[in-house]
Amino acid sequence: MGITARGFGLFAAAVALLAAGFGFAYPELTVLGAAAGTAVGYALVNAAWRPRLTVTRQADPDRVARGDAARMTLTVRNSGKLRAANLVAEERCGDRSFPVPLLRLRPGRDTVVDYDVPTVRRGVVPVGPLRVTRRDPLGLVALARPYGGTVPVWVHPRVHPLTAVPTGAGRSLDGRVDGVPHGSITFDSLREYVVGDELRRVHWRTSARVGELMVRENVDTSLPRIVVLLDNRRTAHPGHAHGTADSFEAGCEAAASVVVAALREDLPTLLLTVVPDDDPDAPPLDRLTTVALADGSLPDATTRLRQQRAGDTLVFLTGPGGRTDLGHVGALRGAYPSVVVGVLGATDRTPAGAAGLVVVDAADGAAFAAEWDGVRRW
Repeated sequence: MGITARGFGLFAAAVALLAAGFGFAYPELTVLGAAAGTAVGYALVNAAWRPRLTVTRQADPDRVARGDAARMTLTVRNSGKLRAANLVAEERCGDRSFPVPLLRLRPGRDTVVDYDVPTVRRGVVPVGPLRVTRRDPLGLVALARPYGGTVPVWVHPRVHPLTAVPTGAGRSLDGRVDGVPHGSITFDSLREYVVGDELRRVHWRTSARVGELMVRENVDTSLPRIVVLLDNRRTAHPGHAHGTADSFEAGCEAAASVVVAALREDLPTLLLTVVPDDDPDAPPLDRLTTVALADGSLPDATTRLRQQRAGDTLVFLTGPGGRTDLGHVGALRGAYPSVVVGVLGATDRTPAGAAGLVVVDAADGAAFAAEWDGVRRW
């Protein structure tokens, strides 16, 4: 509860008038002091009344690409049964506030307010709570209370359509590396027969030994698996401020574009960051929404990739400051037959033959998509 400057002044005047009235036996001053004290007391009681409000929010949609439209619908219902609510309220949306009119809101009635959620920046926009302020008619006391919880709106990086998707590489028996988009079938394990299995997949020798039908499980070993490594080191993105940079935002857009294009083709995709994030099991676009620049080491990340061998196609997305470390990425070509590097925020071309890698230089996410579709070899 907050007493305004006017309230403090009136309260001080009430104390002074009462003291002077009783001290000097002036009944008129005593009456004025009592009236001032009564006004302050009424203001405190009036502001202390807590209206019963039910607040619900609905985001449409709750996940949106940067720059796209998102609407928030706020519904405020007067759950009380005795009196109408005349309140001053404002809704918090990110770093902005929106006024919400609550005039003569009768018991059992509700009011609905729609407004646009700002999506100009990547990140999670917290919406709420509704801040309701109670004031007395004289403006002596103001009391603000929160209503309802907080609803997040996820602003994903902008996705640029990609036509070309790496087809992967499968190793043939004679040791050559061939691009095989159709895949190959390799034995993986045995399991019990279930109705509907093809009889040609029954492994009769094992079935005779265990006394029940066993069938072969095969896997497609040449199905490409794409690993997207986003460089979120501060040193890779000059000019960074407040945990981000223009080149890093472009890198997030490039990573989102590659991930969406691969998932559209039903290709297994793994998104990693040089500096590990807090929630590696979250959906890729949600992770790209919350990732920020941090201090880390690229050699540590490449060591983990070499040990894991998480795929056959590696896409490394960095900023202008990451060009000096491309040798660490080039050393992964033994573990990853296909390695593509994207340098975002680039104002000039990476020297030809840098670490023997395929390098895509682009100023932003849209330019990256255009350059990516022009790559002739993976």
